[in-house]
Amino acid sequence: MSDERLVDIETKLAHQEHLLIELNGVITKQQEKIMQLEELCGSLVDRVRSIGEALPEEGTGNEVPPHY
Repeated sequence: MSDERLVDIETKLAHQEHLLIELNGVITKQQEKIMQLEELCGSLVDRVRSIGEALPEEGTGNEVPPHY
């Protein structure tokens, strides 16, 4: 194997290692964001449920409106 070819392979490997490190950082940030969004979504669901429970229940829907 020629020295030039070996240097080319080593260069490509170095670039791939650098790219892998960058991609790992991106994936880590995305996972952190997903976890934040899941937590926010869960708290919003809890808030909507508590608001729904606090509201008075509506009638059966068969009631005559007051103006009749």
